[in-house]
Amino acid sequence: MGSLRPWHIAVLVVVLILLFGAKRLPDMARSLGKSMRIMKSEVKGLQDDDVDAKAEAQNGREPLDRRYELDNQPNTTSSPAAHDPIQRVRDN
Repeated sequence: MGSLRPWHIAVLVVVLILLFGAKRLPDMARSLGKSMRIMKSEVKGLQDDDVDAKAEAQNGREPLDRRYELDNQPNTTSSPAAHDPIQRVRDN
């Protein structure tokens, strides 16, 4: 019941030709193809934008201001300045 037989396709083609005419069917197919190409390129562009935005969000962090790092250092002269906050806590 659910299978599409060759005579079903033939009837469908005849009905389409009667409704739209033989001249308009190729134009409709061309415009459908153009629309599909445009949609495909837009979707690809959106996916590329998402990848760029994620990469920018991950790599867009700015380092701390050097003055902030120097002002908030503990007053120990023997240990070098630690850039890792966890290491800084361990040193104290």
